[in-house]
Amino acid sequence: MKNAIRTLILAGAAAFTLAACGPSEADKEKAEAAAAQQQRIAAETAALVLPTDITNKAAWQKYLSAQVTKFMRENQAAVKTSHPYMYYVPPGDDADAQAARQNQLNNVQDAVERGVLPGNLMAFGGPQSGATADLIVDAFKKAKDGSFKGTFVLFIGAPADQDRVKDVLSKTGADYRFIEMK
Repeated sequence: MKNAIRTLILAGAAAFTLAACGPSEADKEKAEAAAAQQQRIAAETAALVLPTDITNKAAWQKYLSAQVTKFMRENQAAVKTSHPYMYYVPPGDDADAQAARQNQLNNVQDAVERGVLPGNLMAFGGPQSGATADLIVDAFKKAKDGSFKGTFVLFIGAPADQDRVKDVLSKTGADYRFIEMK
């Protein structure tokens, strides 16, 4: 009888020990969240390949979205929004492309006139860096001094266009950031 009780006590102690050694629910949730984050980062990294076809709008939008997502992840402490204002500037010199860029310029000018709250992000990009820079410069020409203080403006383009965008944004107080397309 004593042996049976001892065996039962040892078996119970072993079961409790094994149960205590296993991961808790919180640990499991943390591991699942970390795995999901790693999957998102892997998908983001895969999308950071510069498209070679300037007419492939879907590929360019995916690339630009990945750049913005990466920027927001790396600047979580400063960028307060999870929904940035993203502006894709279409390429080309035909009438349709010019009309699409003019429409986009009107949208951005309206946003500039209304203003954007601090902590928000306005991101600009497109296959032709010069056209994107032109749009930003034209849209912010009439912006009031200091009207974008605390707002992030992200330009995804070529280094050759970076300074002229920086110059027009400097008076607005915007936190200007540049990412080279590569």
